[in-house]
Amino acid sequence: MLTTKTLAFSLTLLLFTNTIYAKPITVEEHRLKKAVKVMPNVTTALSYRVSLFKEQIQIARNLTALSQLSIRHGKALWQGAKHDLKNTDSYDDRPLYWARLQMTKAIKQTDAYKQSLPDQQQKLMWQFELYSRGKTDVTFDRYTHKKILITGFDPFLLDSNIKQSNPSGVSALILDDLVISTKSTSAEIETLILPVRFADFDQGMIEELLTPYYRSKAVDMIITISMGRSSFELERFPGLRRSSTTPDNLNVLTGATKESPLLPLLNRSELKGAEFLEFTLPANEMKMAKGFFPVKDNRIVSTLNRTFKVDALAQLLSEVSVEGSGGGYLSNEVSYRSLLLRDLYNPLLPVGHIHTPSIKGHDKQKIELIIAQLKTILTQAVTTL
Repeated sequence: MLTTKTLAFSLTLLLFTNTIYAKPITVEEHRLKKAVKVMPNVTTALSYRVSLFKEQIQIARNLTALSQLSIRHGKALWQGAKHDLKNTDSYDDRPLYWARLQMTKAIKQTDAYKQSLPDQQQKLMWQFELYSRGKTDVTFDRYTHKKILITGFDPFLLDSNIKQSNPSGVSALILDDLVISTKSTSAEIETLILPVRFADFDQGMIEELLTPYYRSKAVDMIITISMGRSSFELERFPGLRRSSTTPDNLNVLTGATKESPLLPLLNRSELKGAEFLEFTLPANEMKMAKGFFPVKDNRIVSTLNRTFKVDALAQLLSEVSVEGSGGGYLSNEVSYRSLLLRDLYNPLLPVGHIHTPSIKGHDKQKIELIIAQLKTILTQAVTTL
């Protein structure tokens, strides 16, 4: 049953979701001025794509033309970011993030956008987001035996450190199109990068991006990745509810706390599912991956009653989730939502979440170590397919 507090926050988030892309300038776009001043080389790394985009959309006479340009350049931005990262050996996901924001801000300044209805504006921005995050680039064309889909995240906590990078986003850009070969099989990796925004999750971005691959049984493994603590952690038991008091990239607070965890939304309704789910990744094999960091099978969760290490999902049947193994923020939530889709469409599919070690700012040396070991972890997983 909805409490008054839950209903109030749900309505607030719903209103926010419906207006997120129609707002003139978002909190993320406001940070551009500081980012350009502090990191000129990062924010201009993809300037040739941003400049071309700005030039072309200014002469778009109507919404149709603007939409076509936004889709085309959204796809090109994703491809360009991958190409530039690999060619420059930068191990840096930030140029894509900041270029995307320059382009979304530019869209809102066009006459074609300003003259459109709010629903049309929202649809346009939603499409641009999806295409610039790799939606149409998931093409398994390397003729391997197996197919793996991976997601990463944007940089976040940018008010604490505007220079922050995210190893999971770097991983997505570097691992895209990679082929892993073992003695018995081979696997191609395709990737996506997700926003750190509650509203996008509530609006169903995870479900829109991932459902086609579950429903068609087009992949052999799905792994979501985010930045976490000091080691690699395989998050065994994601929880249903939000409890983190950390704001998202739009500085939105859900109102959830550890004392009063809240249900996420999915297309205007509360997300429905068990309080906890269990991932299906081959943890024992993945833990054997050698590298600079430990690899842990994290089974610690928090409920309204206690925090404890869980041996089996049955121990959680009567509990109310506060934090899954991966916490109470969006990394836990993408894990939960991806497992919920698995249970609905393809219950035997290996699915789960990996937290990478954390970094401060952009630490290229540490990111290189993280990605080298992540490749080993994935290779170990492929041996089980």
